[in-house]
Amino acid sequence: MAEQARVLIVEDNEADRALLDAHLSEDGFRIDFSVDGLDGWAMLDANPDRYDLVLLDRTMPRMDGMALLRRIKSDHRFLILPVIFQSALVSREEVIEGIRAGAYYYLTKPYDAEMLLSVVRTAATDRAAARELQHRVKRGMQVLQLLDEAHFSFRTIEEARGLAAVLATACPDAEATVIGLTELLVNAVEHGNLGITYDDKSVLLANGAWMQEVSRRLELPENRAKRVQVEFCRADDELRFTIRDRGNGFEWTRYLEIDPRRAFDRHGRGIIMARHVSFSTIEYHGTGSEVVATVRSAGGAA
Repeated sequence: MAEQARVLIVEDNEADRALLDAHLSEDGFRIDFSVDGLDGWAMLDANPDRYDLVLLDRTMPRMDGMALLRRIKSDHRFLILPVIFQSALVSREEVIEGIRAGAYYYLTKPYDAEMLLSVVRTAATDRAAARELQHRVKRGMQVLQLLDEAHFSFRTIEEARGLAAVLATACPDAEATVIGLTELLVNAVEHGNLGITYDDKSVLLANGAWMQEVSRRLELPENRAKRVQVEFCRADDELRFTIRDRGNGFEWTRYLEIDPRRAFDRHGRGIIMARHVSFSTIEYHGTGSEVVATVRSAGGAA
């Protein structure tokens, strides 16, 4: 991944640019530089598919980091582009402001090299996965546009991703919908049927063992028969996806908005992204083992 990922670093401090270049280039990333927000936006706007992620300084002349972040996230072309904020002065309010504006992560200066590389690698991997999902959508047939109702079930993470790519083709903006739909379907497997908690996943990601643990739990006798159920329904003004897993649920209210205590975690933003990027509404029922996500149809009300 690192050998192919291209990073745009928007940073006015020459010493910080040199330090980031040294760390990331050695790890195989390709780097482009911009010295302020206006220049950074011009580079993104001129070639919107060139970059896999952006490292963005908060305090810069002409256009600061917050202004550039808001411009990026208000442009449909960059909704899923990971933007990593970096700043020497980080207050709780600044972190919340940045995350709510769409920042993928918040890095503090001076840089911890190991943390920097870990976050950038994770962002690049997530970006590659999102691109692949969108490619699947583009390659897929628009069969679901002919259906009013459909029922599906699946068991594995790969089946979740494949189903999301198919279901998204029913939606007016398939490439945006597939991102959030994938998050909800994968959550139903890992957190629902397999019982991997938020804290479990934090440890597994830190150790590079998440996928191995998912595979192990899938083969446990108590989990082999568990499947996630998905219902698709087309109404007059919306498309509705109902997803049910066989888990015990979770404290879903904690994940509908950013929690400052989780702002520096490497995961836990999927539901927030789904709400703001992919769906008109998301409603969890009961303990959280059922979620209903809706998308306004092309002719529906905004």
